[in-house]
Amino acid sequence: MQKTIREYAIQAIKDEAQAVLDLIPQIDFDAFEQAVNLIFQCKGKVIVTGVGKSGNIGEKIAATLSSTGTPSFFTNPLDVFHGDLGVMTPDDVVLAISNSGQTDELLRFIPMVLHMHIPIIGMTGNPQSLLAKYSQVHLCVKVKKEACPLNLAPTSSTTAQLVMGDALAIALMEKRNFRPQDFAQFHPGGELGKRLLTTANDVMRSDDLPVIPADMHLGEAIIHVSKGKLGLGVSLENDKVSGLITDGDIRRAMEKWQAEFFNHTVSDIMTRKPKCVLPTTKVTEIQKIMQKYKIHTVLVVDQGNHLLGVVDHYSCMI
Repeated sequence: MQKTIREYAIQAIKDEAQAVLDLIPQIDFDAFEQAVNLIFQCKGKVIVTGVGKSGNIGEKIAATLSSTGTPSFFTNPLDVFHGDLGVMTPDDVVLAISNSGQTDELLRFIPMVLHMHIPIIGMTGNPQSLLAKYSQVHLCVKVKKEACPLNLAPTSSTTAQLVMGDALAIALMEKRNFRPQDFAQFHPGGELGKRLLTTANDVMRSDDLPVIPADMHLGEAIIHVSKGKLGLGVSLENDKVSGLITDGDIRRAMEKWQAEFFNHTVSDIMTRKPKCVLPTTKVTEIQKIMQKYKIHTVLVVDQGNHLLGVVDHYSCMI
């Protein structure tokens, strides 16, 4: 009985997942650690190369390495014969990828690299190949079969290459103690980069702030809080933050005091030590504060506790 399209899809995913899991028992971890150290100690660049589908995977690996703190770029070995050899120096490391390890275009490139005394990390599915033989370090990515029903199209093999490349990148991130702030510097245009690099000063509202005196009666304070459109009012004493009331504080006070509500002042319900941050505080830190204390707003102050602005939950959604 012929398989359905759904069954073909499931089988392909299973085959590739199994190929990845099969990498674990065949990894020579001494060689893997040597490869990581070779790249970590590299004073130049990691030059990733490969032909065809292995080349496509190599481009992605080079991009991942570069974005995680390891200067890298991809070059097609064919381009090396037309001038690209000039970008290589003895301080570099070459990561050469080939499933067979016998790709002619890649093998013709190897003598040039060896002549320049550039170390080679070979990634192949054939430990007996010429590429493996001439590599200073060899990483085996052998798969039992391709997910392709003809066992021809590079599928499981390229997935294994990709995963091994990611394993190198992750190990190097740990070795470099690479942190989110470092990632943001390499991705300033991305969402993560914006959140990690953006500060309170960048997103705070600093004009028409709802400032109210502590002795103002709550009936009048409601008007100021409403006009401020931030759901809060800030009390100052000697130009310094002395308290904060929110629309939630006002609602709870009305429920508690009812008819007596209008006899009370801001000082009766204000939070005397509201959460404040400096203008240099990162948005990510502000989000953590909001989550920890279950609040929606923080005040931005200078070193002298003078009010500079307000950052609310929506300001952090960048």
